[in-house]
Amino acid sequence: MASVSESIDDVAKLLDRKASVKGDEGKHKFVLKTPKGTRDYNPKQMAIRERVFNTIINCFKRHGAETIDTPVFELKETLTGKYGEDSKLIYDLKDQGGELLSLRYDLTVPFARYLAMNKITNIKRYHIAKVYRRDNPAMTRGRYREFYQCDFDIAGQYDAMIPDAECLKIVHEILSELQLGDFLIKVNDRRILDGMFAVCGVPDSKFRTICSSVDKLDKTPWQDVKNEMVGEKGLLPEVADRIGEYVQKNGGLEMIEQLLQDPNLSQNKLSLEGLGDMKTLFEYLTLFGVTSQISFDLSLARGLDYYTGVIYEAILTQDQKESQVQQQNDHNEEALSVGSVAGGGRYDGLVGMFDPKGRKVPCVGVSIGIERIFSIMEQKAESSDEKIRTTNTQVLVAAAQKKLLEERLKLISELWNAGIKAEMLYKKNPKLLNQLQYCEETGIPLVAIIGEQELKDGVVKLRVVATREEVDVSRLELVEEIKKRTSAC
Repeated sequence: MASVSESIDDVAKLLDRKASVKGDEGKHKFVLKTPKGTRDYNPKQMAIRERVFNTIINCFKRHGAETIDTPVFELKETLTGKYGEDSKLIYDLKDQGGELLSLRYDLTVPFARYLAMNKITNIKRYHIAKVYRRDNPAMTRGRYREFYQCDFDIAGQYDAMIPDAECLKIVHEILSELQLGDFLIKVNDRRILDGMFAVCGVPDSKFRTICSSVDKLDKTPWQDVKNEMVGEKGLLPEVADRIGEYVQKNGGLEMIEQLLQDPNLSQNKLSLEGLGDMKTLFEYLTLFGVTSQISFDLSLARGLDYYTGVIYEAILTQDQKESQVQQQNDHNEEALSVGSVAGGGRYDGLVGMFDPKGRKVPCVGVSIGIERIFSIMEQKAESSDEKIRTTNTQVLVAAAQKKLLEERLKLISELWNAGIKAEMLYKKNPKLLNQLQYCEETGIPLVAIIGEQELKDGVVKLRVVATREEVDVSRLELVEEIKKRTSAC
């Protein structure tokens, strides 16, 4: 046995020697890339992202939300069994000795765990953070394995449909403010779906799997969905046909009234509850003035297991997609269809799954599809002539002559101390032309120029880059003048 171990050691030494000899070669073979389903963001892209984030956060704050944060990974058992068929997309981490962990799949389940763990029964919160899915990425459509979610949720026992209506109003406000183009918010209720499945003859054990088939109707023709229900999931053809009569309906209050009179649905307790709440919801949405872009759609099924009531999803309508397609080759249409840009619903039982005594905390929320929105904003920026600034610098401190570095350092320090966003070139004696060109390239609106004469007179020459207008400003009044001239920036 000793000779075998010796020969193994010899082989190991030879391999080490070979590796060291080939060290330099190995460096050339190293591939610099981001992992599949991830990407880097350059300053211009980050500027667009920040603009989108600010719009969303301002809306959340306008509605009185506070914010929290949770770990990027959770105990595996926390996430298990909450996502239905999508559970296979959860990233499990290698056992580090003691705890089985997974990267968070969304922000909703960690939020429910947070509520149960801290015994919180009332909160209106937003949370913006990265989540992870072992999905098949489609980068051009904003589908990644690592991506941000922007969630707004209202937890607590409140009168029916008031928080739900506010969530839909928030979606409407954000999508309107971002000016993505025409959009439609589809609304349904899991109780209406379950009642519909029951009256159509779907066995209880198949509710969730048939639900996930119905959820494909936004991308797949009815006949293909029916074939999946019958061929793959064992549903009787006549039952599938009965489902088809319902799931191809959409409308507003009028359709709700028709379904309340439906001889089958009106006999089902769950459907009746859901339709009653849906009617109330649409009445509130009418008062908010947003019903023109909201549709009650029986094909909306959102596949996550934890939804218990109202569910909703926002999509861009065809006009917007067509305008994007016109900017690209015809064969590229699939790549530009971004799908859902927001979604959410009511999940009254999720917190109870984590509470030792099973105490429920009713919750309703919405998640904004920031990556998909960003894909559209990025395309719009590329196709327009808009110059996107990547910094917020208000003024460049410049010198008109040589040997003025000390004076520039003194002046820029004064500006920084006064809260002015200022820059200077990192050269002792930069040429004035180079300093002015830097401002034009980066979009800095003002230049504070000092020269020997300005120092004698106690002034600074303030130049407006866009118009090339120059004015002498007293050193004591410089900060206020910069603030006044850049207040709109």
